[in-house]
Amino acid sequence: MARTNPVQFIQQTRSEIAKVVWPSRREVLLTTAMVLVMTVLLALFFSLVDLGLRSGLQAVLNIFGS
Repeated sequence: MARTNPVQFIQQTRSEIAKVVWPSRREVLLTTAMVLVMTVLLALFFSLVDLGLRSGLQAVLNIFGS
């Protein structure tokens, strides 16, 4: 494997960083809001699924349990 000296490495790194398209403030805020909304929706969904499974299991245990 070819070795790159530190000066070449830094030059290559800077040229690659220059190619990066950074998101605007608006894009960051919108994607953050979308992530938060999806997190809340998924938390509610899984809470409801958990509640349903727990209720169903309790009903089965009450029927066949002691």
